[in-house]
Amino acid sequence: MPDQPLTPRGAATYRRILDVATREFAAYGIAGARVERIVAAARTNKAQLYAYFGSKEGLFDAIFFGSLERIVNVVPIDADDLADWAVRLYDEYLERPDLIRLATWARLERRPAGHLVEDRDRLDDRKLRAIAEAQAAGLVRQGDPFDVMALVIAMSMAWSPVSNVYAATAGEPSELHERRRALLRDSVRRAMSAG
Repeated sequence: MPDQPLTPRGAATYRRILDVATREFAAYGIAGARVERIVAAARTNKAQLYAYFGSKEGLFDAIFFGSLERIVNVVPIDADDLADWAVRLYDEYLERPDLIRLATWARLERRPAGHLVEDRDRLDDRKLRAIAEAQAAGLVRQGDPFDVMALVIAMSMAWSPVSNVYAATAGEPSELHERRRALLRDSVRRAMSAG
C-alpha cells in the first residue's frame, strides 16, 4: 500500500491495478508483462502505477507477496492432518490458478535456486513450528520440518496449473476432483504418517 492513505477513488484505482496486473503477470511473467497493457486495462496511467508501486518489479512483488499471504491465511496448515492441508491447497490452486503461476514466475525469473522467498521465515515459521510439534507428538514422520512441508506442497501441486504432467481446472467434473482429492489425501497420509 502507498505511504499515504488513499481516497476512495485512489483505492479503487489501486485495486484495479492489482487485479489487472495479477492476470498480466500470471500470464506473461515479469519480463513478458507490459505496463502499457496494465494501465490501459486498469484505466489509469503509468505515473499513477509508479507512484503506488515504484516500478514494474515493485508491482510484481506486491502481488506476489500478497498471493503468498493469501495462501497462508486462506489455507492455514493443520500439521495434525497434513493430508487435509494438501487437499485444501489443491482446491486453492483450482480456485486461484493465477497464484501458483505467480510463484512459478518468481521461481523462474527471480530465484531459480534456493528458497523461493528470501525472508522465508515470515511465511514458514508457523508452518514449520506446527510440523515440529506434530512430529514431537508422534503424529508426523521424523525429518526436517521444512522438507516435510516442501514434500506435502509438491504433492498438492501434482495437478496444479504448472504441472509437468496434467493441469487440472475447476471446470472438470466434480467426480474427477473427488478421485484426485482421495488419492492425494491417502498418499500424503501414508507418506507423512509417523507409523
